Amino acid sequence: YAPCPACHGARYNAQTLEVRWQDKTIAEVLGMTVGQACDFFAGQAAVLRPLEVLRDIGLGYLRLGQPATELSGGEAQRIKLATELQRISRGTTLYVLDEPTTGLHPADVERLMEQLERLVHAGNTVIVVEHEMGLVARSDWVIDIGPGAGTLGGRLVAQGRPQDVARARGSRTAPYLAAVLDARPRPAR
Repeated sequence: YAPCPACHGARYNAQTLEVRWQDKTIAEVLGMTVGQACDFFAGQAAVLRPLEVLRDIGLGYLRLGQPATELSGGEAQRIKLATELQRISRGTTLYVLDEPTTGLHPADVERLMEQLERLVHAGNTVIVVEHEMGLVARSDWVIDIGPGAGTLGGRLVAQGRPQDVARARGSRTAPYLAAVLDARPRPAR
């Protein structure tokens, strides 16, 4: 598309762009990433809190003004999760997430896991369809469906604690889960 000749892609008229806050126009603020906006709004608690939640679930790289049509399915799910994390939890909600780690850097997977654990510790139930074995290894309960994909799957292969599923015969997931569990540091006794 060609940028508008009047606003040059800023999406606001000249009068609106004359308004500044801390020397930034609305177009400049919307061009910031979530991480940059956390720094910019550091003294504004009401604005900062939702930004921090987005950053904490690994979305610090998104631009504030990024169109929803440019978000991946995983990013859209995590934005919904961020919305839920800001609500007052009564510990009675069921969350179902479909591969929320897709496209995430390992450090961001860890941040997402911390937020999911926060929901569980508040008394909620979180069900995650996931292939990221690090997340599966930290789950309370694993249900392994297979043995293959598509028409070759759909049957219960194994279920139980991650350690149990890692030993399940006939599970294609088991060796990968076992490798992650074996690589994790053991708690000191």
